[in-house]
Amino acid sequence: MSDIHITIVYALAERYFLKNYTVSEKTTVEEAILHSKILQKFPEINLQNNKIGIFSRPVTLSESLQNGDRIEIYRPLLADPREVRRLRAKEQQSKEQKMFKTT
Repeated sequence: MSDIHITIVYALAERYFLKNYTVSEKTTVEEAILHSKILQKFPEINLQNNKIGIFSRPVTLSESLQNGDRIEIYRPLLADPREVRRLRAKEQQSKEQKMFKTT
């Protein structure tokens, strides 16, 4: 069994964690995350709740890694992006209606 090179990434608003690792060929996503000790550095990460991806593709914790994979640990969203867009559109419509009324 040979070694492969991977990267683990976790980003917060004010800082981020990005580190390269060498792991065994059959290592799973979960094993790599646990080996990285990132959970001790960022205790808010919960592998049962946080979504995990490899190059933006959602993966399970039991998925085996390939050479060059970048494991991404995603933060929970603070707001639903669709709802935010809806509110912006509504606000924009309101501004446009006020603009037409005053002219």
